[in-house]
Amino acid sequence: MSSVLSFIISFAITALFMPALIRYFRAKHEGQMIREEGPSWHEKKSGTPTMGGLMFILAIIVATVISGIVFGQLGPVALILLFILILYGLLGMWDDSIKLFRRQNEGLKAWQKLLGQIVGGAVFFAVYLHEGLPLLLKLPGIGAVNLGLVGYFLFILFWLVGFSNAVNLTDGLDGLVAGVASISFIAYGVIAMHQHQVDVAMFCLAVVGGLLAFLIYNHKPAKIFMGDMGSLALGGALAAVSILVHHEVSLLWIGLIYVIETASVILQVLSFKTTGKRIFLMSPIHHHFEMKGWSEWRIDITFWCISAVTAITGIWAMW
Repeated sequence: MSSVLSFIISFAITALFMPALIRYFRAKHEGQMIREEGPSWHEKKSGTPTMGGLMFILAIIVATVISGIVFGQLGPVALILLFILILYGLLGMWDDSIKLFRRQNEGLKAWQKLLGQIVGGAVFFAVYLHEGLPLLLKLPGIGAVNLGLVGYFLFILFWLVGFSNAVNLTDGLDGLVAGVASISFIAYGVIAMHQHQVDVAMFCLAVVGGLLAFLIYNHKPAKIFMGDMGSLALGGALAAVSILVHHEVSLLWIGLIYVIETASVILQVLSFKTTGKRIFLMSPIHHHFEMKGWSEWRIDITFWCISAVTAITGIWAMW
């Protein structure tokens, strides 16, 4: 019941108050600056309000806190998930704010963003240890591997930093991340409920509620973008959830879209630097399909369907 309540509260807050946020940003002329190296037809999106992640992050916080208090589930696990969501969201907001203030598409320096992400990972690990959770990593076909204190700490940092950036890279089309992330969090919500981790499930459903409501305003043509504030927060929270349900590596499959998007960027850069040739027409890979003539809706629906398949098969493989 706590998960249902958190979903309803998060959905309602985001759906009801997002129009006011859009009007505010439009009145302040705070719109997204479209990167010059992107598809030329994206230039018409310049000026669309960004930092929509602010509203669904607030909704997730309120929904999780209220549901947690009502059902007695507001413990250290729920709080550390909110901490990661807030910290990574603030990093993204800082990044977005610099872009808006300077009227350019370059925000935080890479080391500044990385430092903030590492701090978040360190705090997460401290709470993880305090809760007496295992330092084991489950590897398919191998079993549980004890990484030890230092090893698991480094893994947590890699996982949080890696997936927060991966989701950030995926956020390049109207509605894409809102849909894919909703599916990912539904999958981990189901896993958490199966494990009777009510607090984790409650948080996941709060995220899903906020994202589905956000999608009402973010589908093509988007009235508002989530910005780095939303995508970094979602990626960090998703990685944290996969760790807390002790199926960390499953995120490589359930979150396959994020992995493919990130791999496409890495391969593109390596290929160009070593051979002078590009593998894709443009990276991340969703832009490659755009350059091939696919509409944003076609890419969204295709990627959503892939995410649904990997989510369902990922859950099935764990039972």
